[in-house]
Amino acid sequence: MLPALLAAVLLTPHQDRPCDRDPAPLAASADLYCIRLTAAPGVAGVTGRLELARIPGPFTVAVTGDGTARYHAVFTLAGLPEPATVGAATYVAWVAPPLMAPLHRLGEVSNGTHAVGEIALNKFVVLVTAEPSPDASRPSGRPILRGLSPSSRMQPADLFEFSIGAAPASDAASAHSHQGGDDDGWGIVPMPPGLTMLAAEMLLRPRAEPYLPATGDAPPARPREIVRLATGDTLRLEAGFVRRRLHGRTFTMFGFNGQYPGPLLWVPQDAEIVVDFTNRLDQPTTVHWHGLRLDNRFDGVPHVTQEPVPAGGRFAYHLRFPDAGVYWYHPHVREDVQQDLGLYGNMLVRSPRADYYGPAHREEVLMLDDLLVADHGPVPYGAETATHAMMGRFGNVFLVNGEPSYALTVHRGEVVRFFLTNVSNTRTFNVSFPGARMKVVGSDVGVFEREAWVESAVIAPAERYVVHVRFDAPGETALVNRIQGIDHLYGRFFAEADTLGRVRVDAAPVAESLDSAFALLREHDHAVSEIDRYRRHFDRPPDHALVLTIETRDLPLVTRRLMQVDSIYFNPVEWSGTMPMMNWAATTEQVRWILRDPATGLENMDVSWQFTVGDIVKIRLHNARESFHAMQHPIHLHGQRFLVLAANGVPNDNLVWKDTVLLPAGGTVDILLELSNPGRWMLHCHIAEHIEAGMMTTFRVRSKE
Repeated sequence: MLPALLAAVLLTPHQDRPCDRDPAPLAASADLYCIRLTAAPGVAGVTGRLELARIPGPFTVAVTGDGTARYHAVFTLAGLPEPATVGAATYVAWVAPPLMAPLHRLGEVSNGTHAVGEIALNKFVVLVTAEPSPDASRPSGRPILRGLSPSSRMQPADLFEFSIGAAPASDAASAHSHQGGDDDGWGIVPMPPGLTMLAAEMLLRPRAEPYLPATGDAPPARPREIVRLATGDTLRLEAGFVRRRLHGRTFTMFGFNGQYPGPLLWVPQDAEIVVDFTNRLDQPTTVHWHGLRLDNRFDGVPHVTQEPVPAGGRFAYHLRFPDAGVYWYHPHVREDVQQDLGLYGNMLVRSPRADYYGPAHREEVLMLDDLLVADHGPVPYGAETATHAMMGRFGNVFLVNGEPSYALTVHRGEVVRFFLTNVSNTRTFNVSFPGARMKVVGSDVGVFEREAWVESAVIAPAERYVVHVRFDAPGETALVNRIQGIDHLYGRFFAEADTLGRVRVDAAPVAESLDSAFALLREHDHAVSEIDRYRRHFDRPPDHALVLTIETRDLPLVTRRLMQVDSIYFNPVEWSGTMPMMNWAATTEQVRWILRDPATGLENMDVSWQFTVGDIVKIRLHNARESFHAMQHPIHLHGQRFLVLAANGVPNDNLVWKDTVLLPAGGTVDILLELSNPGRWMLHCHIAEHIEAGMMTTFRVRSKE
């Protein structure tokens, strides 16, 4: 049985859960998170549904270490007769893969609503049977109800229609205005190993001119440096060209101060500094200081807080750091190009509390990234319009701090504090250290109310997490990204595992053991007491909402047909780029991603909410399942901080201040936004190609009179 507290969380009626009979507007998708159970032949008057309920935890989606989605099974049943009338003692729920082996017992059920166990399978069958004993370990009694997971709807595309590519070559080729094949500067996008594409897909090219930085006399990129700053200091920061060598090839890319990533800034909380920025690129840019509650005019948003800094131009950013936490900086002009080519760096804002994150032997600051590289080098970007506008640009070369082979050596028993930042354009990571125990202690803007053990850390683009890992086993421990991809053509899940780095654990023990401290899941009293001031707002209805959806036009026929097949099921998180050609060929001229205010019908930059400093606003974010292509969105709010109160109607019981939240496909997230910082601020999806495709708006925070 689930712990009483967890069961109470799952069973509390909120009228915004996917299986509610009369759910609130903008509830999570019943199609993805609720299974209607069908009575077995000969069973009359029995009905049921199974909610695939979110498991409360530090992330808005729960997965296993290998990336399999985890749900709590919440059954709501009616019409079950007394067990004795069907020759049984009780009713039991079971779950199994489609081949019905192995079979897992979920628990006893009866009329009413019961949270009975956890499901962690890609595709599955659910059964309710009448059993002669409550201790039954395998079903032997009469089947009463049954159901299939939403993911079971995925089936291979009809081979008769799709095996020859479905669309005529002329239609597919017309996706590219030049129709020049591999000689037009685009080359071809690499395909994930083991997957296949339709013939018509192979002909797709973006309707855009390709762009890569011109090869020149750029200096070799240097590893990042740590820059320690204090109030009154000035940092000189320059965006320019660098040379990178990856997998035996040399590329021209971008870097801050000739480094890749840019300098790591260590700053005490409440410090104020000046950044004297110079643009040495061949295109305009800005620097956005992601997550900082700084003065609005220095937020780095083109045409909102400043004009872009032209090539050769300068701009002075005055920064303040009111909150301890881990932050990062990056451009806000063509992020799909500039950020992906290397313009990013971390900022650590140190609390005056020596024990802010708890004890650890050392700290490691890791920026997680991926880069899309073909045989000829990086896959070009669109010069005037972004490519990969549908799903975003997934890379195939994984980088940690700019390098494809991160390495660390520690002593046996050493506890390492990792600051993890996802700087990729699109990819959501599921990172772990198999064989080493890990707990999460903090996120974007501070620490959780309580530390929590985790198998892995789910990190969406722009999110940050602080984890403590203890390495007990001598030898080598890998840092891995393990996920479950989807082969959309054949309707199957497949496992992907990519090694991002390796930790070598010496046999010699660490000099000072932190075993007792590490084993304790600390409660951070200062975080709890600060959040206490806002709890009275938690249960009120949302003040505002945004619906996230998509519009498309003029897409190739093969893309439209495949999307019709694909839309039968959307994974809560699209972990991997398994439709690379059709995704690559979709540009921001053909795809428009939307933030819509359902109260007014206004979209994107027309929304423009108005608030006042001191307001506390509850906002529901709803990811429309009915979209042409629903996928997760990491939503970032500039200049403020918020609490993630609930996901898919399940309340969070362990909070932390955030500035970015992952919203799964078909899901809802409720946030409580503290308006503390005057100015006009951005709210947008942090998938870089979705920003370029319009998925952004602004909100204004007025100063008090």
